[in-house]
Amino acid sequence: MNATRSGTGPTSASGPDPEEVSFAGIQKAAKLIRGAVLETPCLPAPALSALTGAEVFVKYENMQVTGAFKERGAIVKLASLTPEERSRGVIAMSAGNHAQGVACHARRLGIPATIIMPESTPFVKIAATKSYGADVVLAGETVHEASEEADRIASERGLVWVHPYDDPRVIEGQGTIALEMLETYPDLDTLVIPIGGGGLIAGNGTAAKAIRPDIEVIGVETVLYPGMWGDFYGKEVRCEGATIAEGIAVRDVGKLTRQIVRKVVDDIILAKESTIERAINAYLTRLRTIAEGAGAAGLAALMSEPERFAGKKVGLILCGGNIDPRLLSSIVIRELARDGRLVSIRIDTPDRPGVLGEIATVIGNLKGNVVDVAHHHLFLNVPAKGATLDVTFEAFDGQHGEEIVAALRERGYLVRHMEVAETFE
Repeated sequence: MNATRSGTGPTSASGPDPEEVSFAGIQKAAKLIRGAVLETPCLPAPALSALTGAEVFVKYENMQVTGAFKERGAIVKLASLTPEERSRGVIAMSAGNHAQGVACHARRLGIPATIIMPESTPFVKIAATKSYGADVVLAGETVHEASEEADRIASERGLVWVHPYDDPRVIEGQGTIALEMLETYPDLDTLVIPIGGGGLIAGNGTAAKAIRPDIEVIGVETVLYPGMWGDFYGKEVRCEGATIAEGIAVRDVGKLTRQIVRKVVDDIILAKESTIERAINAYLTRLRTIAEGAGAAGLAALMSEPERFAGKKVGLILCGGNIDPRLLSSIVIRELARDGRLVSIRIDTPDRPGVLGEIATVIGNLKGNVVDVAHHHLFLNVPAKGATLDVTFEAFDGQHGEEIVAALRERGYLVRHMEVAETFE
């Protein structure tokens, strides 16, 4: 698939005039959604402040019923439909969170919903969307391919589109988050907001700049999908690849949202995949809360460029927490390895009784904790009278792990590290 696009190239379906999105509309949306979605807390995060050097405040949109902010825009759009449109039913395309928001509130309002999702969507999001009673169709490997199938089905069945980001009512619904944040903390210097198609940042940038024209609005995308960054700076970019932040893996940003972004956004940061992993882990281990890849992107931006945010009051939107549990557990293990608290080594040993006990004793005497051992006799690069041991042990930190390795080497063992592969840079 050719995934190259330029800042001036074609985008998603034609969008309306950006003037249709207004601060008054966002205020109206706030009244409309009251009682239908949670007014999630916005709280200081001292642990993240210590990590980044900024004074961090987090808006916990992962606490919504569907686990993400998308309910806000979905409600506002669904409420705007005529009785005739409601009877025809709606269709949405989404990698997960918008799907759940539309499905949940379509059922509440008695509107039939068909949801098109990419085949790569995490199972946890597919299952959750089906649980709200929507007709779920998996199509295509990417959001773009799924969108093409949604267009076909919408035309065939006469369904009403509920676009995930390029719709004035959806954008205004998302913008209610900034209203709540600035009502709680009116002196925030900066908002850092994830960008997929651009609905979240378009709505919240509009609201924030109307309330505080001097506030800084910073967007963040993954390096694999820099679509809005390319449009913002007029650069040719390539959008492709498997990303941990599938919720913002959008190749073609909205025609409406990109116009609004040019007006209300000050800068866009690109975060590496490995930094997003670290941000997910930081939310889990430091704040005891769950962030999916897209939800952690704002924190990843702070971790990518801490010097530009140092000392500032920064508001982060933790926009979603719908992450596959297996992926989350993998990230935790990878971060333990990166930090040196989980050490994997390969040891060449003579094949004689007691060797494994000797190695375990050395590690145990130095307060390491062996968690896994694999004993290999049949590798052809191992002498016939030798063996290879793969040992994984826990250490207090990187220095402690190196002390244990040094002690094994002092006993005459050939020890090699088996590094965590940094495949997602």
